[in-house]
Amino acid sequence: MDLHALTILHVDMDAFFAAIEVLDHPAWKGKPLVVGSPPDRRGVVSTCSYEARKFGIHSAMPSRTAGKLCPHAIFAPPRMDRYAEISRQIMLIFEEFTPLVEPLSLDEAFLDVKGALRLWGDAVTLAGDLKARIRSRTGLTGSVGVAPNKFLAKMASDMNKPDGLTVVPTDEAGIMAFLAPLPVGKLWGVGKVSEAHLDKAGIRTVGQLQGLGRPGLERLFGVAGAAHMADLVCGRDTREVITHWEEKSISNEHTFDVDEPDVERVRRRLVALVEEVGGRLRESGKLARTLRIKVRYGDFSTITRQRALEPASDSDRVLIAGALALFDHERIGRPVRLIGFGVSNLVAPGQMVPVQPDLFGDAVMPVKDVRNTKLDQAVDAVKKAFGDTAIKRGGRT
Repeated sequence: MDLHALTILHVDMDAFFAAIEVLDHPAWKGKPLVVGSPPDRRGVVSTCSYEARKFGIHSAMPSRTAGKLCPHAIFAPPRMDRYAEISRQIMLIFEEFTPLVEPLSLDEAFLDVKGALRLWGDAVTLAGDLKARIRSRTGLTGSVGVAPNKFLAKMASDMNKPDGLTVVPTDEAGIMAFLAPLPVGKLWGVGKVSEAHLDKAGIRTVGQLQGLGRPGLERLFGVAGAAHMADLVCGRDTREVITHWEEKSISNEHTFDVDEPDVERVRRRLVALVEEVGGRLRESGKLARTLRIKVRYGDFSTITRQRALEPASDSDRVLIAGALALFDHERIGRPVRLIGFGVSNLVAPGQMVPVQPDLFGDAVMPVKDVRNTKLDQAVDAVKKAFGDTAIKRGGRT
């Protein structure tokens, strides 16, 4: 094996949310723990401990189902601020090894360690030291895949959980042998529908796909799909670690415990969602050109409506007015299961077309926008200091 070809790590923290809850509540160690909605309310499992997984519980499962599978499980509500706090600590640890870090979520990231090999000798040694540092600093464990590229590193990190360290071969024959026994559902681009289709054709492992060759892959996936699949089954991936992603949209939604028949309550919840998204939008330093709402009814039928913003804005007042205009236009007449709000087509302020040039050609913000901007900033500061419930909008907006 050419150790110098191993330059990419994928780190995936083990049962991250549940592990933090156990860290903060030592009495829960070794017990089935579910992070998510309680079993007597509508909602889903965010994550769960490995003890809970033995009962068949998994992420995105309805909490009521999880409660039936394991009636004695402990259910804990998510504490995203706490998880984000620990995540920041872990990301800082990554940066002690390499500046080339690509976070994928709070609990996983790619690391390009090519430039750090002179200090550690090889990526396997580095990965071991990284795992030890995470454990000593946070008390948590993570599983690491060490590979020549991102695709293989991510596949590897999932193979020996929890607290695993999996190294992928570097030669093509070794890589194909490494991939061959894995189920086809592990491949990027093979979802449940494609997996079911392949299962009907008797294809259940990556090795079986490898044996089809290009003509066989084209029969299954078409010419374009076959090219992508041929790369994956051979473990080829040329993507680089990307250290900065431009956020394309910001959204949030709320599912009611029971279908909500009161339109005013749904309306108030929508306003709260707009304010939460507005705060995140301002924190990003971007302005939105498009806003949208999402309404899901008790029968799971769903509508989405959107409108353009001109000029682009990050003002709560503007966003709320647009969201409520879309909502009121629908004339909601039946109970609502879920309400959502989001913004997209985000642009930097410098990308805006001047809306009110002065005599010398410089853009001038309207006076009322300046006032609303200061108000939004004040509200953001209060919420940051005292929590989202510290201040609320009064009356019907």
